[in-house]
Amino acid sequence: MNDIRRTILLVIFGFSLVMLWDQWQVYNGNKPTFLPSRTTQPAPPAAGTAPTSPKAANGALPTAAGSTASAAAVPTQGTPAAAGEKVKITTDVFSAVIDGQGGTLSELQLRKYDEQTNNGGLIETFHRLIGNPPAPNVIKDVTLMEDGSPATRYVAQTGLLNTVDSGDRFPNHLTPMTPTAGPRTLADGQNTLEVAFESQPAGGLKYVKTYVFTRGDYAIRVKHQVVNVGDQPRDAQLYLQFVRHGTVAAGTMFGTNTFTGPALYTDEKKFHKVAFADITKNKAELPPPANNGWIAMVQHYFVSAWLLNVPGSDNLKREFRVADLGNNLYSVAMVLPLQKLAPGASQTIDSSLFAGPEEEKKLEALAPGLELVKDYGIFTIISKPLYWLLNQLHGILGNWGWAIVALVVLLKAAFYWLNAKAYASMAKMKAINPKIMEMRERLKDKPQEMQQEMMRIYKTEKVNPMGGCFPIVIQIPVFIALYWVLLSSVEMRHAPWIGWIHDLSAPDPWFILPVIMTATSLFQTWLNPTPPDPMQAKLMWIMPLAFSVMFIFFPAGLVLYWITNNTLSIAQQWFINKRLGVLGK
Repeated sequence: MNDIRRTILLVIFGFSLVMLWDQWQVYNGNKPTFLPSRTTQPAPPAAGTAPTSPKAANGALPTAAGSTASAAAVPTQGTPAAAGEKVKITTDVFSAVIDGQGGTLSELQLRKYDEQTNNGGLIETFHRLIGNPPAPNVIKDVTLMEDGSPATRYVAQTGLLNTVDSGDRFPNHLTPMTPTAGPRTLADGQNTLEVAFESQPAGGLKYVKTYVFTRGDYAIRVKHQVVNVGDQPRDAQLYLQFVRHGTVAAGTMFGTNTFTGPALYTDEKKFHKVAFADITKNKAELPPPANNGWIAMVQHYFVSAWLLNVPGSDNLKREFRVADLGNNLYSVAMVLPLQKLAPGASQTIDSSLFAGPEEEKKLEALAPGLELVKDYGIFTIISKPLYWLLNQLHGILGNWGWAIVALVVLLKAAFYWLNAKAYASMAKMKAINPKIMEMRERLKDKPQEMQQEMMRIYKTEKVNPMGGCFPIVIQIPVFIALYWVLLSSVEMRHAPWIGWIHDLSAPDPWFILPVIMTATSLFQTWLNPTPPDPMQAKLMWIMPLAFSVMFIFFPAGLVLYWITNNTLSIAQQWFINKRLGVLGK
């Protein structure tokens, strides 16, 4: 039995070291040594060759199986695509570029959010010592969208599709559009800024797209006006889509990370994530056409979404599509059939393009289910109330760091009696530990008799060896849920706590919190009963030291949470050990 336990512990310990080393490699920008990387690398085409498909070159809207849109109606590489004028837009929350080619939102920076940077201090010194100096600290706005190489491309496109295979091409995201004259910067005292783009007639239709930016609002209103300037009735569809690279950031803890990729919602199918890998394998499950719903492109902390829950767009039937465009590019689209347009008639569709932080309250107000883009992992049902409580505490204390401390205090209070039973069981184990050690030494050459005697001692002393484990296991889902709350909440980005901690979402620049975390873990080990097996006893002391490496790279908010939890656990365990007279044994 002891050999089996020793083997299991050694396997767990060895596997932990493997995972820690892999994450160290990823952290330093290297390929993992043992475990596969979650980062999808784009495969650039060979020099002098054309892209593997027309869609890969231009990000054209894919035609889903069963769609009423014919292949001929989908924009292809053969479509003339003259470069349009790029219009730069500046508001209080956005720095944006709208490309005259299709009126595409091709660049978007969030002015109130800074890109993550290294925090200097000992981390920078450490990197220099190992010959890997970090890049200089450069404070710049978060870039949500950009029209760069396939490795970084992320744009929001719209256009028109023909519903019949007539050969006519309507204005789409490749069509040159002319911006109207007017201001490009949201001036002081101005609440809204409008920028319109107008296409030349194509296939008898003219397409006018108007962006309306509002002060302090991450939801951009986008109006789509379609005018029949021909002499024949026209049937058309409006599509709204995102095209994004499929590179996924490396995990933060043993490969864990929040979801990155397309997400869709309808009242029937509810919230649904679609992995890039499923799109490539043609295994993506899409909701059926509906009169409601939205599409989004999700990443850590931020999201973009096409919404139709604005005045004038209720009950519009929509179809949902995704596609692998090649070159590591993926699209998610929402297609809406327009009413049949007689000559001279027009139709206007109002939509909303949200592009900003995943703040639950604001997302809830925009569309049903939109707050679900904030990824809480598998314990969402527990994470949501924990976030609500954390947010309430922040409203009282005014500091996210102290709100984390207060939340852990409340959780420890809620589980006080459960923990008390666990610590009392551990204290009893510690009290009989000298007797167990003496017995093991006396019967070391008789393993079977040793096991029988050990069970007799447990029964006589009324001690359950597993009594300290069960109450703790019950709490594991709660603490994992809290981990995901702290990992996924954009409010933690650049949120200060005290002194040297200026960003709860970044590692401690001076390693102070990880050192304290290690010290509290070692102190807890001292309070716990010593395992009878000498090998197990050594592992009990080695494990906190080994895992302290992992905490060096944890966000400071998570380390603060663990320190607070450990400190309160130590206080409760100390009190119980002292009451039972086993302190120091």
